[in-house]
Amino acid sequence: MKFIGVDGCKIGWFYTAINHENEWEIGVSENIEKLWETHKDASLIFIDIPIVLPFKESRACDLEARKLLGKGKTSTVFPPPCREALAAKTYEEACEINKKVLGKKISLQAYHISKKIKEVDDFLLANPRAKQKIRETHPEICFWALAGGRAMLFSKKRKHGFEERLDVLKKGFSQTEAVVNTTLKRYKRKEVAKDDILDSIAAAVVACSPVSSLATVPEIPGKDAKGLPMEIVFSNERLI
Repeated sequence: MKFIGVDGCKIGWFYTAINHENEWEIGVSENIEKLWETHKDASLIFIDIPIVLPFKESRACDLEARKLLGKGKTSTVFPPPCREALAAKTYEEACEINKKVLGKKISLQAYHISKKIKEVDDFLLANPRAKQKIRETHPEICFWALAGGRAMLFSKKRKHGFEERLDVLKKGFSQTEAVVNTTLKRYKRKEVAKDDILDSIAAAVVACSPVSSLATVPEIPGKDAKGLPMEIVFSNERLI
């Protein structure tokens, strides 16, 4: 059984594949379709990208995730744009469309990943079978849960924040440092950032958790216009 954690990177999608024997594999797929073709035999694929989009109001999963992380950490979870705004050519146009549909503008962070959101959205709409395996997660919610309901203290972009998250992952996956070191040697930082590596491992560790430990934010997800659950998946299997 193989479990995949995926995070967007500058050259595509960085993935970490692990199994229950602590075997692992890393790589980059230039698009989500190629990633699926390579790993459609996986048991689960957890990805750090919004994959079910709001259509009349903000997603409850984003609002609840921000509450769980607490004051000072909410900026790591930003609501995605509505599907209509993904076709916008400029940030201003995206804000205008989103305001008409959802009543509010979108953040620059959301706009900057809108191409990747659209890529995944288009792929899932065209490939219904993939929806059974590809589920949305969020690295900071993963770390929050794996650390026993405690948000990380430092930014993942800083040395202390990187080490803090590394320590959490090492308690759940003994090959964490090997994955990190191999990735740092194989890819340049302009291709795969250091925090992309940790986010991908976190998603893989959660995907590899016992099915009984998997939970969602919110506990009972709402549905989008196509009946898909608006959820962020994490694991209740505390590591520390």
